[in-house]
Formats: sequence, structure tokens, C-alpha cells
Amino acid sequence: MLCWQHLLNIFSVIIATFILILLFYKRRFSYWKNRGIEYVEPSIIYGNTKENFTGGKSFGTALAETYHKMKAKNLMHAGYYLFHRPGYIPIDLNLIKHIMQVDFPHFTDHTGYINEKDDPLSAHLGALGGERWRSLRVKLTPTFTSGKLKLMFPTLIEVSNELIKVLEKECRNGPVEAKDISARYTTDVIGTCAFGLDCNSLKDPNTEFRTKGSRAFDLTRSEQLSSFIGFLFPDFARLCGIRQIPKEASDFFLDIIRRNVEFRENNDFRRNDAFQMLLDMKNGGDSNTRLTFNELAAQAFVFFGGGFETSSTTMSFVLLELALNEDVQIKLRDEINTVMSSYNNELVYESLGEMQYLDMVINESLRKYPPIPINSRECTKDYKVPNTDLILPKGLVVFISVQGVHYDPEYYPDPEKFDPTRFSPENMGKLPQFAFMPFGGGPRVCLGQRFALIQTKVGLIALVRNFKFRINPKTELPVKLDPLKFFTGTVGGLWLDVEKIN
Repeated sequence: MLCWQHLLNIFSVIIATFILILLFYKRRFSYWKNRGIEYVEPSIIYGNTKENFTGGKSFGTALAETYHKMKAKNLMHAGYYLFHRPGYIPIDLNLIKHIMQVDFPHFTDHTGYINEKDDPLSAHLGALGGERWRSLRVKLTPTFTSGKLKLMFPTLIEVSNELIKVLEKECRNGPVEAKDISARYTTDVIGTCAFGLDCNSLKDPNTEFRTKGSRAFDLTRSEQLSSFIGFLFPDFARLCGIRQIPKEASDFFLDIIRRNVEFRENNDFRRNDAFQMLLDMKNGGDSNTRLTFNELAAQAFVFFGGGFETSSTTMSFVLLELALNEDVQIKLRDEINTVMSSYNNELVYESLGEMQYLDMVINESLRKYPPIPINSRECTKDYKVPNTDLILPKGLVVFISVQGVHYDPEYYPDPEKFDPTRFSPENMGKLPQFAFMPFGGGPRVCLGQRFALIQTKVGLIALVRNFKFRINPKTELPVKLDPLKFFTGTVGGLWLDVEKIN
């Protein structure tokens, strides 16, 4: 009798817990209904993220689909649920402009998870908010002036020359994976410029810097779950010591940064790279402009992330589209050769500004394949949405679908087509503001976008001038975006047949 009573008690607790969970979600999922805002019907536990969490679709693609569904109803905004947490999706471009620029004081922060105690590299410029972000942004802005970028230009040329040598050998042995060769190039560039190291990833794809660098962004499913927990329950996650960056990758980067700092300081060694600029900020100026070691390390790491992942993603998709569109490839090669012929066939910093078609090709690739398909903001103080009675409360997360806007036929007719002329000077002038935002926008626009574009251009110039590219049958068309990647990536790789131009 006691045994049955015990089982009945356990069963009652389970039923009561289940009912409480249902009531909790019912209340949470009434958030947008109570405010008269349309939303996609959520599912228990997952909210609107089930396909993303189970590997069916990337978060960027799922959010873009919601954008298009609501845009088709002529709505200016929509509700969303990331698990139990309500999210807000602006659809109207003028509203997006208000959030990202006009009314920026209400949306100063991203929604990144920071755990400085257990994961010091997580406290980088992209994740910080409030006054700490403002202060650090002011400190770092001088790092990417034209003069500083020009000082780093010879390093880019040196690595691009190595890229040509390596690809000439590798293309003889069969198809080449575009993301792999692009990532090895950007690893060597950013390794030198952000860490002062000769990584040799082009010669040896399995160098520790390359493998640990990839490990920082290739999260396991359990690590992705931890990242979600950090976003949903940051205080609980910090209490549990949850990390954003895998420990093995974080320890590796902290170690090489510490050794690099000690070597330069102890040997009075200087180098024209971004790392030296960060080190000068650590050791010079007053307390308002000086960086701590952890600040230096976190910024060096985020420079690596931005320079390595986003630039290699852009390069690889440009190569894909050039292989699919031979006329574009030929036109781009002709422009590169024409401009360089007026500089004794050498690539100099000033010549980049004359390659207009190259800009158009890169921009169209960034439109079709934005490396970061979502911009997020956190409402930092209550905000009344213009021309409505809706109040966004402090703490509400805002998701801006970059991918959705970039595929909106109102701004880009036949959006699936690769058409660089969309970004000719005359057509660019017709694009409304924030219809193109691969690097974000407003005061939180990506600080390193100029460096990212320059290293992308230098790499593509070296490749297009010296090689012809065609699609290899190993590439699945149309390409399928990897649902497990935060940055835009593909399933199965981008395989190309490469031929050296004599």
C-alpha cells in the first residue's frame, strides 16, 4: 500500500510540474497577442526556434522566412519567441533605421553573453554594452584609420603572394574547396596583423593556429546549447561557469597573446600591425585610454574572429559566384589587369579605390550571403515605436533580419540572381538606407569592416588575376546553408576546378 502511495505521489508531482510548465508557456506565449502584434505560432519549449535547434534551418534563414511572411501582410513589425523569451522583429526599413541609428540611445547593446571570470575573451567590443562599450570603442577607433591600414598593406601583399604559390600547387591535384583556401589565407593575414605571428596556414592547413582558430567557432551541439542558455539565462549561466568560447581555444589564444606581449615588451620589439596598436594602448596614454591585458586579449581575439571568419566567408562565396558566372569573372579580371597595368603591374594601396567593379562584385556577394545574417539589439530603456501605441520594455531583444532585407524584392528585384550592377554608383544612390547592412549600421557598425574588405580585395585580386574558376560537380547546387553555423556557411563545401593562367 505504501509503495502504491509513493508512486501516486511521484505521479502527482510529475503531473503538477507538467501543468505548471504549460501554464508558464501559455502565459509567456501570450505576450505578443496581448499587445496586438502578429507573430508566428510558437511551440512548447522551443518557441519559434524548433527548426533551428533541431538542425532543420539556420537561425538566419528561419528569421528571414518570418520577415518575408510578415512583409507579405504589409506589417511594419512582428513578434517572435526564442524559446520562452519574446523577441521583436522590425520589418519596415524606416523602423529599422530608427532602432539602429535615429533612436540608438534606446538600443545601445547587442545581446551577447559575457562571462569575464571564466571566459575573459568573451568581453570583446561586439558583446560589451553601455559605457564600457562606448569607452572601448573610442579607444579602438584609431586602430583602423587609413594610415594604419596602409601600414599593414605590405603584410597582405606578402600573404597573397604565398596564396598564389600554394594554390598553383594544390590545383594540380584536383578540385579546391573555396572556404578552406580562403580561410587559410585570412588566418595567415589576421594571425600576423592581430597577433604578430607567422601562422603558415597556407603551407600547412593543420597548424595549431588554424585548428584552434576554427575550434573557436565550430561549436559542438552541447556548446551551442550552452550558448543558448547563456543568452536566455545569463546570470544562471555565469553562476554555472558556462563559456561562450571553448576552453581549449580560449586557453590557446590567451597563451599566445600573453607570450607575444611579454616578448615585445621585454625586447623593445615593434611591428606595424594591429597587435602593436593594441599594445601601445595598453602601455600608453592615461587611465581613460589605456587597455588592460584582458581588454587587449579580447579585442585581439575578436579581430581574429571578424577578420578570419567573415572575410573568408565573403571570399569563398565570391569565388562560387565567379565560377557560376563566367562573364562576371572575365569582366572582373579585365578590370584588375587594366588598373594594375597603370601601376607597373603591382598592387598598391591606392589602386584598390580604382577597382569599381570589384566593389560591386563583393557587395553583391555580401548581399546574397551576409556573413552574419542577423543583427541583434537589446532595448536598454523603454521605447515607444514610432506611429504606434506599442512600448518596447527595457530588456526586450530585437532581431533585425539582414538576410530578409537583402532578399526583399522591393529593394532587390529577382533577389536570387547574382547581379553586381545592383551596386553600381548610380544604383547604389537609389538604395534606401539600411537596405544593405552586411556590417551592421549606426554607431555599432563593425569597426573592422575596412580592414575586412581590404584583405578580401587583396586575396581576390591575387586569385582572379592568376587563376580561372569553374564549378566542380562535388558542389551541391543550389547551395544549402549550414543550419548549425552562426556565420553563414554551406553544407558539403564549395568545390571548384581551378586553372592557373599562364
